[in-house]
Amino acid sequence: MKIKIITISKTKSDYLEAEQEFLKRLQKYSQIEILNLKEEAITKNRSADEIMEIEGKRILNKLSKDYYNIALHVMGEQKTSQQFANLLQEQRDFKSAKICFIIGGPLGLSQKVLNQVNFVLSFSKMTFTHQLIRLLLLEQIYRGFEILAGTGYHK
Repeated sequence: MKIKIITISKTKSDYLEAEQEFLKRLQKYSQIEILNLKEEAITKNRSADEIMEIEGKRILNKLSKDYYNIALHVMGEQKTSQQFANLLQEQRDFKSAKICFIIGGPLGLSQKVLNQVNFVLSFSKMTFTHQLIRLLLLEQIYRGFEILAGTGYHK
């Protein structure tokens, strides 16, 4: 299975060690590619919509119809870890076997991006830093594969 993660953010080194651990663990289940796209500077001269539009164009240029595209957004549908594992299994076994997760910039995702994806997923109604949500996503992908494999990781 191929998994792509498109993110608009600056990666801080504090999170890299934990990310690398999950990327290492995930090698037995999937090929993972992380595309870190440029974050637009937030200035007084530009509106939030304008900034999200610019970042959204960058994201849309990287999306492929070969992938099942999932945007992470606070207003998306929430799933349990088991339901998330089922989504991974469905894509792996019956669909394209390619999933792309999209994490927006500090202001979120443009409506154009949300309109182009197959599914909008929320991890919580709370707001998280982009580095933390990326780490949570990697952990949940790993957890999902471990659930499907029947290991003791998910209790």
